[in-house]
Amino acid sequence: MNPKIRREDALHYHAKGRPGKIAVVPTKETNNQLDLSLAYSPGVAEPCMEIYRNVEDVYKYTAKGNLVAVISNGTAVLGLGDIGPEAGKPVMEGKGLLFKIYADIDVFDIELNTKDVDEFVRTVKILEPTFGGVNLEDIKAPECFEIERRLKEEMNIPVMHDDQHGTAIISAAALLNGLELVEKKIEDIRVVVSGAGASAISCTKLYVALGVRRENVDMFDSKGHINTARTDLDAMKQEFASERRFGSLAEAMAGADLFLGLSKANVVSKDMVKSMAKDPMVFAMANPDPEIPYPDAVEARADVIMATGRSDYPNQVNNVLGFPYIFRGALDVRAKEINEEMKLAAVRALAELTKKPVPDIVNLAYNTTNLTFGRDYIIPKPVDPRLLTTVAPAVAKAAMDSGMAQHPITDWDAYHAQLEKRLGQDNQISRVIISKARKDPKRVVFADAENVQVLKAAQQVRDEGIATPILLGKEDKIRSIIELNNLDLDDVPVLDPYNPDQTAHVENFANTYFQKRQRKGVNASEAKKMMYYRNYFGAMMVETGEADALISGLTRNYPDTIRPALQIIGKEANVQKVAGMYILLTRRGPLFLADTTVNFNPSVNDLVEITELTAQAVERFNIKPRIALLSYSNFGSAKGEDAEKMSAATAILQKKHPDMVIDGELQAHLPFDTELLKANHPFSKLADGGANTLIFPNLSASNIAYNLLKEVGEYEAIGPILLGMGKPVYVLQLGSSVREIVNMVAIAVVEAQMKGNK
Repeated sequence: MNPKIRREDALHYHAKGRPGKIAVVPTKETNNQLDLSLAYSPGVAEPCMEIYRNVEDVYKYTAKGNLVAVISNGTAVLGLGDIGPEAGKPVMEGKGLLFKIYADIDVFDIELNTKDVDEFVRTVKILEPTFGGVNLEDIKAPECFEIERRLKEEMNIPVMHDDQHGTAIISAAALLNGLELVEKKIEDIRVVVSGAGASAISCTKLYVALGVRRENVDMFDSKGHINTARTDLDAMKQEFASERRFGSLAEAMAGADLFLGLSKANVVSKDMVKSMAKDPMVFAMANPDPEIPYPDAVEARADVIMATGRSDYPNQVNNVLGFPYIFRGALDVRAKEINEEMKLAAVRALAELTKKPVPDIVNLAYNTTNLTFGRDYIIPKPVDPRLLTTVAPAVAKAAMDSGMAQHPITDWDAYHAQLEKRLGQDNQISRVIISKARKDPKRVVFADAENVQVLKAAQQVRDEGIATPILLGKEDKIRSIIELNNLDLDDVPVLDPYNPDQTAHVENFANTYFQKRQRKGVNASEAKKMMYYRNYFGAMMVETGEADALISGLTRNYPDTIRPALQIIGKEANVQKVAGMYILLTRRGPLFLADTTVNFNPSVNDLVEITELTAQAVERFNIKPRIALLSYSNFGSAKGEDAEKMSAATAILQKKHPDMVIDGELQAHLPFDTELLKANHPFSKLADGGANTLIFPNLSASNIAYNLLKEVGEYEAIGPILLGMGKPVYVLQLGSSVREIVNMVAIAVVEAQMKGNK
């Protein structure tokens, strides 16, 4: 789904805190005078002179080798047109962000106030000493063609105009796989192209390089069919001028094998798709709305293979599948340019990756257990963690084979390992959870809806298709907050147990609650009284199937929120103790901490169950838990109650679950310093790979550790996640941000999906 973006949210996102989306951060120590003397004067003179003696040492002593310039003049910004360099800057910062999170490439965005090709080219050219590569962005045609051509000729670092080549590379991979599925030869297909801008022409040229015959291409611009009779064609369009004459796009599409759309919405009808050849391919990539809507195309032809630029339908042609990894490979061999061979290598790498078994984390994101190569999966998904280690090496090798590499790779295993270490999974898991939630959104009750943060979160999960919110609270107050904050929640139900229209609800819920608790000290009058409390009312909605999950606790203390859920919904079968878990999103990957919220001083048996519940939760995210039971002792090095119970719990768990990667008791640093662990305790199951799941001896230790890591480490947190409940109930931490609430809702929805499937 392409989420609805509210103007206020977009502006707040870019303006909040430190304005913009990127910052420069130091990569070396700067703690004392010696550090500063090494970083600047006088120590900086030494690398300066080394580079003076050998200019290639600039890659050894500076950031040049991992630094890309994203450069634009703002003449063709997204779908906004010529809005100028300043107005285009947020887009360029966003492109830099994608380079960083997908391929660990640093970016300076540069906006040039010129439309003169010569001035643009000279400005970029004299910046060459600073950068390892140049990504040209949002420059209008036909100037973009000339700018890229000249810079590639005159510069000795890789230059690529992603608007031209990004879509071409991704869609070309889809083309190869689509042809394989329908058993057609590329040299035999007839192609119709709607659009003649930079991207459309680049796509078509790349298809020709792969084997499409130029004479089999019919291209349309805003004035109609591009043919040899026209006298208004520039040099780029003349290359695809056809000897044929078509009066309309509909006429040309009859019998065509491939439609490539990079123009505007709704220029293709169902009848036009019906007129195409057997097993047609329709790549309708106008954004945000394609040339023909996906549902219309598949309704018109059961045998169609359809791709769009949208994420809410199969086969999304997304440039993020290409440019980060292409530049990564080019930078890592210090390529002189990004040539045709390197682009074709990226195409083939993407096509081949699609045919390999899909990692569990991708299946998790797309709410399936068996995503496989076929008509609905002809290109990889953007969340696929293998993209970096597949596309970058293919591009690097092509650069070497074509003579572009100035620093060839000799140890490919080491290079693969280096790529894997470049990126942690700090934000991948949250992207995957939200993607999975969107596949099957559930009804979520917000028990604290009289809070602006909760309402903003409800707005976001509704707009993003994560969940269907239900608001509990006084309706006049909630509506007032909605109006005051310009939220769009008028169609979201608001339930207030005190309203007369909820009398029947209260009576029914009270009767059900009384049946559950009549032998546990609750009488009928008290049962009815409890139903006026939102946490009881909301929990009863989940228990009776009127909602799928409950989110509460933002304005109340933890026990007051969890108690109604335990009394009404109860624990999962065979669970004796519920527990709380936090996820911290760190550079080394997600870190799972338990029990952080519920059990004050768990016994040995409690710790065993807490660990088992936590391991099951980690596995639900398609991550193999590697568990450390923490203490102040290392394998009996110190005595005491906490150390001894952690050791005893470890022994029980290792006996019950011999395949579980678990060890303890350990001091907190040891599972992360694996060299030290291996040297001193080589027998430990955590010696190879360390831990991603931490179990604490008591609530004090776990809560202190969580809060320290979150604040000092500045890690994003998801939680607390309540483990062991019969149905999804999540208790927010006091003061949770909108982002944290949204993450909790997404996890609640995923759990509801899982429990519903059971």
